[in-house]
Amino acid sequence: MIVEIDKRSGFCFGVINAIRAAESELKDADYLYCLGDIVHNGKEVERLEKMGLKSISKDEYFTLKDCKVLIRAHGEPPETYEYAEKNNIELIDATCPVVLTLQEKVKRSYESKVDHQGQVVIFGKKGHAEIEGLNGQTDHNAIIIESMADVDKVDTSRPVSLYSQTTKRIEDFNGIAGLIKNKMQPEVPIEIKDTICRQVSNRVPNLKKFAKEYELILFVAGKKSSNGQYLFSICKEENPNSFIISETGEIDKSWFEGISSVGISGATSTPNWLMEEVATWIKTSFE
Repeated sequence: MIVEIDKRSGFCFGVINAIRAAESELKDADYLYCLGDIVHNGKEVERLEKMGLKSISKDEYFTLKDCKVLIRAHGEPPETYEYAEKNNIELIDATCPVVLTLQEKVKRSYESKVDHQGQVVIFGKKGHAEIEGLNGQTDHNAIIIESMADVDKVDTSRPVSLYSQTTKRIEDFNGIAGLIKNKMQPEVPIEIKDTICRQVSNRVPNLKKFAKEYELILFVAGKKSSNGQYLFSICKEENPNSFIISETGEIDKSWFEGISSVGISGATSTPNWLMEEVATWIKTSFE
């Protein structure tokens, strides 16, 4: 059986930076707090926890003093930094540069429009860490749009600045942008800011090609990974014989009946070692 791993899949630079920061700190420390899961991949989180990384919730964070805390690539709202400054917490800030730039843009839009009844609208998943960080730049006054059904939340008689979570699907963002634009009342301004990370979207053309080259596609991603769900949907569209898994224990041997070639790909939060583990499982199971 032919088994190939997509060479363009796996960690993006933002995730690599955060994990390297954690590993570097843990060389000289018994433990390090991380605000939330460092990456949306349970297996990678387990690996780092064995090294001493301790994932904590927001509620737990706001009880800490005199310690070090890692800020993951998704970023954080201003109140996280304010609390650290008041409580002698050293922050190891691994916010992805793309997310950091987006936070700054959202903040500027909010500050320039708040006195003119303007609205900051963000296309993204409610409760997602990146969205929480972005919304924090607006004092948590942004309008969060998850789908076309939420567009009615926007007041089309007031100015709009529209942004997107970096890991969303560009086709979905363009659809929502077009719908809001068409609903806006005459002469009311709207700014449409495509802030989708090209580290994700640029993988799509290659992934479409990759998915067609194999009889079966296994897409490896954590259950919490937004870009994993997005990129898997691309695979599924191109090759209906595609399955998403988070570890080898979720593989069903019946998927391989009559199959002679398997392609393995993964999200920007999927470690290479995990995809290699899946490849090894297949090869040893069907020797």
